[in-house]
Amino acid sequence: MSDMKLPARAGRLHGLYDRARHMPPVQLALALSAVIGTAGIATLAAGAIPGSPDGPAAMARGAAAALLFIGMYVLFNRTVEDRAPMELGLAGWAGEAGCGLLAGLALFSAVVGVIWAGGGYAVVGTRPANVLFAVIGISILSGVVEEIALRGLFFRLVEGWLGSWAALILSALLFGALHLGNDNATLLAGAAIALEAGVMLAALFMVTRRLWAVIGLHAAWNFAQGGIFGIAVSGNSVKGLLVPRISGPEWLTGGAFGAEASLPAVVICTGFGAAMLVLAARRGRFMRPVWVRRRQGAVAGLQA
Repeated sequence: MSDMKLPARAGRLHGLYDRARHMPPVQLALALSAVIGTAGIATLAAGAIPGSPDGPAAMARGAAAALLFIGMYVLFNRTVEDRAPMELGLAGWAGEAGCGLLAGLALFSAVVGVIWAGGGYAVVGTRPANVLFAVIGISILSGVVEEIALRGLFFRLVEGWLGSWAALILSALLFGALHLGNDNATLLAGAAIALEAGVMLAALFMVTRRLWAVIGLHAAWNFAQGGIFGIAVSGNSVKGLLVPRISGPEWLTGGAFGAEASLPAVVICTGFGAAMLVLAARRGRFMRPVWVRRRQGAVAGLQA
């Protein structure tokens, strides 16, 4: 008799599981677990790749971690959300990533140009090209991992629940807060990151609804900052092609945290982010909270 009840009970449990895993808070919790678990696996995988931390192996470690996170995102989409990972679709990915790379290089070069014009940046030497191995690895890692976690998962899931504005604000605040644990971080530096990068990257994601452009922009920003101009990346000292002398007020240079904490970076990148928000609005890419969409759908059904 108990054997006859098991299938029905198993069916009810399966139904409860299906309903639960489609609830936004549950999906966010599962996403956090997936990110933490993948980060642990990526750390072990990186440690298994032999070689100097400043040599070609650094690029391999960054690429390995990036591939693991891409795999995690695809698996999360398929198993938890029952959807295709459209944000990482391969059609046109190279062009989108390329545009993001160019935008990142241009934006950070403009920031350094303003700091240089204000007397805060000067080149006093150069380094050999092999210093780029480590920077490329870091740039790949940060571009792919942070964009999948922050924009692909957190922003997108919150947006589907609370709407675009809430997702924009919460993801920007989270992005800034996550940088407060870095070396030389201050509250002003965290606020700058939230405004210039948190808003800009989320806005670009809203325009494209894909991850390739934001990954490219993020990676190129870090590469230009550390690899080309030799400026600290989010508080972490980096050896780049150029050896700079940085002097002047912190509002101009960003101080020990790097140019990301500077006023020029905040103005230029927040301005670019605002332009992307306007473009997203014109393209109808803003999403209302789920309860508003349901109410509108119910009204539309009654009118039909």
